[in-house]
This record gives sequence, structure tokens and C-alpha cells, in this order.
Amino acid sequence: MSSSDIFIGETIGTAILILLGGGVCAAVTLKASKARNAGWLAIAFGWGFAVMTAVYISGPLSGAHLNPAVTVALAIKDGDWSNVPTYFAGQLLGAMIGAALVWVTYYGQFYAHLTDKEIVGGPGAQATTAKAVEAQEQGAGPVLGIFSTGPEIRNAVQNLATEIIGTVVLILAVLTQGLNDKGNGLGVLGGLITAFVVVSIGLSLGGPTGYAINPARDLGPRIVHALLPLPNKGGSDWSYAWIPVVGPLIGGAIGAGIYNVAFA
Repeated sequence: MSSSDIFIGETIGTAILILLGGGVCAAVTLKASKARNAGWLAIAFGWGFAVMTAVYISGPLSGAHLNPAVTVALAIKDGDWSNVPTYFAGQLLGAMIGAALVWVTYYGQFYAHLTDKEIVGGPGAQATTAKAVEAQEQGAGPVLGIFSTGPEIRNAVQNLATEIIGTVVLILAVLTQGLNDKGNGLGVLGGLITAFVVVSIGLSLGGPTGYAINPARDLGPRIVHALLPLPNKGGSDWSYAWIPVVGPLIGGAIGAGIYNVAFA
């Protein structure tokens, strides 16, 4: 694979991943969305199918890493770090493009949601409602969860451990069951396997932090949230932002280490 193929494949694939994954979060969250309040099951399966779709689209070009943690794990497994910066660049750019497309797709719903006093507070609002209280919290704005993850209980050690554990599960599944014949990315069957693994991680391990398990998936959309002209959007919670970046990278390295010791 050439550097241009890798960059283009990862940009397109990660954009599709975030468009569909962030899209299901928007669908469940936003006022005037037909899927509002569909729940965690819809989010878990939405992200799983997002992974599957992105893998099948980008696989022929880049091997469909779509995740810096996967890229790091494969570099450790193979000892080849030459293309890592290209993968990272495509993944981050793609994640930002995907997040921007979610905003375009749900533009009217974002506006309706963020101008609703019951959600963002203000004169005439029911200040005691859960949504208004959530909107008034410091750090995370009322629609940040559409773009990036956040903890239910803010404990840095636990939050970091949760992201590491979830990512180790993902990496072990990719390395043992999901690689293509060349071992440099996800194969056709591997894409389906990985999609269901992501669903499983979401259902079983996603409750504490929202299961980023992918630094680009969290950082790119968080940057877009900070830049978009959303009314009453609140903060982007930068004090937490390092955990869904560092945790998955550590998890990717640990997963690759386990694979090299136990399976290689």
C-alpha cells in the first residue's frame, strides 16, 4: 500500500465511521429526531455497524485500521513503524470530517435542541430537570456526547483503566481473528467479527466512559465540537480529553504485547 492509499483510505474510512457512529448518538440525543431516546442498545449496534461499513469501504485502500490503537498494535506486532504517522494523520482528519458531517446532517435538530430552555436552561426553564442540570455542569456541554465520550463517574484512574481494558479486548480480537491474509489490516470476515466485538464492548464495558477505545474517534470530534458555531454548546471538557487518547494507546500496546507472547 502506498502512503497516498493509506492516507486516503483512512480518511474516508474514519469519516464514515464517525458519520455513522456519531450519527446514531445524535439520533438518540437530539430533540426532534425520530430516534430520540432509542437507548444504549441502539448506540452499541449503531457503532458496530459503523465499524463494519467503514472497514468494508476502506479496507482495499489502507487495510482499515481506522484507529490509532490498532495502528500501534500492528506496528508492535510487525516491528514496522514507517507508516504510522500517515495512518494517524488520515484517522484524525477523517474523524473531524465525519463529525462535521454529523452536524450538517442534524443541523436543524442541533439548533432546536440547543435553543430549548428545558435543555440549556435560562429564564423560564425548569432548572431542576435533569437535562437543565446536565447542561449547567462545568466542562461538558449538552451535546458533547454526540461528538466525544465522557465518564459517568469522574475518576481518572478508573476511567483510564476502563479505556485500557476495552481496547485490549478489541486489539486481541483484531489480531487473533480479524486480520487479512497479509496481516496488515482487517479482512472481509475480520470486519464483521470486529463489528460484533465493538457491539459487545459497548454493551458490556461501555457504561463507565462511553467506550472511546479509539483516540481519533474521540479527539477529532472533540476538536470539531470546540470549533463549530453551535448555540449554547457549552464546554468541550478538555480536562478529560487525555484519557480517551492515552488509554486506548496503552491498551493497544498491551494487547499487542499479549498477542506476541501468547499467540505469535
